[in-house]
Amino acid sequence: MTTLRQLGRITVAMLAMTGRVTMPGLARWAGPGGSYRTIQRFFHTTLPWAAILWTFVRSHLLRTGDHSLLVGDECVVTKAGSETYGVDRFFSSIFGKPVPRLALFALALVSRTERKAFPVQIEQIVRPAADAPTPAAPPAKRKPGRPKGSSTQAKADAPLNAEHARISTLIQGLLTRIRPRLTLTYLVLDGHCGNHNAVLMARRLGLQLISKLRSDSALYYPYDGPYAGRGPRRISGERINPTTIPERFLKQASVEEGIETRIYQVEARHKTCDQPRNVVVIVKRQQATGKQAHVSLFSSDRTLAWDVLRDDYQLRFQIEFTFRDAKQYPLPQRRAV
Repeated sequence: MTTLRQLGRITVAMLAMTGRVTMPGLARWAGPGGSYRTIQRFFHTTLPWAAILWTFVRSHLLRTGDHSLLVGDECVVTKAGSETYGVDRFFSSIFGKPVPRLALFALALVSRTERKAFPVQIEQIVRPAADAPTPAAPPAKRKPGRPKGSSTQAKADAPLNAEHARISTLIQGLLTRIRPRLTLTYLVLDGHCGNHNAVLMARRLGLQLISKLRSDSALYYPYDGPYAGRGPRRISGERINPTTIPERFLKQASVEEGIETRIYQVEARHKTCDQPRNVVVIVKRQQATGKQAHVSLFSSDRTLAWDVLRDDYQLRFQIEFTFRDAKQYPLPQRRAV
């Protein structure tokens, strides 16, 4: 009860105060029973935050029969000084360069019905210590060709890199906690995870991945020609040019304010992937100048409809609103009616 009482006072203070949240600021806004020492003791108390978040979301936010997506994204907070745990130089897309900051990876459940994100798991990203042993020197340059005695490794059995292994551990812990109550099918990540390693991670977790490809990704149509008569059967055909996709793959075309939007859905292959991908290509063309741009979304679920895939990826942005609220960005003032 003491911990709950302290949490209640701190929560009200966080919602009421403006500017950067600090312990002295919380003590000023918490009122009676929220002294600096009380707040300090609270933040030194080990609490099962992951279980608390899930219990709150399950009890107050989830609706029976609602379908949810599991969305993940990285959040950063600029931070000066060197005493804060985990502070390091991470790349910031806003500043366009590495800056001193804290980085966290968050998982949220996004309701398809309410179109809102509910955070359920957050973990700080901490890089290895600076005094860690340096990596070994690169091996000497070997002769061209395949090394003698080496064996072929299936693409589906490739090991995960350090980043995806960390994300996989985080998601596995969350799935263990929520699966008795909620079954998830899709994992939605941003374009940073639009690669084969992320697809393998999702597959091994029993999930289907929805993400975005790089604009210069080399995609190929499945090969449907005759067998050459020797060697393995060819699986990749002609390379896909996003601006000249055949009309048989067109799903929707519209024109709004002089901008033509054409949406295609095609089953495509990539050299690094062991299975075809369900790809939705959105091409926009400015009719006055003829300039074009495109975005390629994909899913490992080849049966997913193009409009559902596009809408699910759009719902990924709901997690950004939770980051905005957590950082207490000022909202635009509403005009009196």
